[in-house]
Amino acid sequence: MPGKHQHFQEPEVGCCGKYFLFGFNIVFWVLGGLFLAIGLWAWSEKGVLSNISALTDLGGLDPVWLFVVVGGVMSVLGFAGCIGALRENTFLLKFFSVFLGLIFFLELATGILAFVFKDWIRDQLNLFINNNVKAYRDDIDLQNLIDFAQEYRRERSSAVKRGRGASPAGAEQWSCCGARGPNDWNLNIYFNCTDLNPSRERCGVPFSCCVRDPAEDVLNTQCGYDVRLKLELEQQGFIHTKGCVGQFEKWLQDNLIIVAGVFVGIALLQIFGICLAQNLVSDIKAVKANWIKHDDGYKLLK
Repeated sequence: MPGKHQHFQEPEVGCCGKYFLFGFNIVFWVLGGLFLAIGLWAWSEKGVLSNISALTDLGGLDPVWLFVVVGGVMSVLGFAGCIGALRENTFLLKFFSVFLGLIFFLELATGILAFVFKDWIRDQLNLFINNNVKAYRDDIDLQNLIDFAQEYRRERSSAVKRGRGASPAGAEQWSCCGARGPNDWNLNIYFNCTDLNPSRERCGVPFSCCVRDPAEDVLNTQCGYDVRLKLELEQQGFIHTKGCVGQFEKWLQDNLIIVAGVFVGIALLQIFGICLAQNLVSDIKAVKANWIKHDDGYKLLK
């Protein structure tokens, strides 16, 4: 019969999309596992894993939480994407795409709400920083994070040595102290100016608030002692008097294109991953439907 020699293209799962998705997620999985391992190691060093109640002792944010949560989410998504692509498992692929889509819409909603309620966000950021100021000495990771934020500096070109208080040409910096200003450090029991405070750091600020002299090779960790006993104009020669919230807003405005580009790039990667997973699910379903059709035809012939 003439029809006997006709050949039809049967649906098949695309190898390129399958292994590209697998490779993409294996990197995602490894990075997630690395983040999670760093977070768990940091917790074990602080004795949190042997005493879980220590998690509630901090008044501020433990930066290790960021590694644990991000690492955990990345590991779960990477596992679902890898195994789903390799084993052609539609359940895991759907889980991967739905979860990634949910994260994408949460990010989108957060961005829109942050723009609409920017004043409320600013107040919450002030409150967040002040809560961490209170817990400054309670956790070494939190302390390092606050110090990094207050003395953040990124050189765009080679440093040019200048006088005290001047920053190198082409340098990006926050150079801030506290949420609104140095007096926010009154919230910390070691730095407040009450008469009952026996601490040597009374009426001072952390060293990260100090104006750094580029010519100094050795860091002076006592540079902030008693500095808030001086008049405000005098303080400006020794410490940064601007708050970190205002400096962060200024940094965002100055780097708006870069920040927007990073978020758009992340969003495109997420959309690309969702499309790949959904395309693979469609291919798998088409192949399975073809198998069912052939099985039914075989049964009818019998």
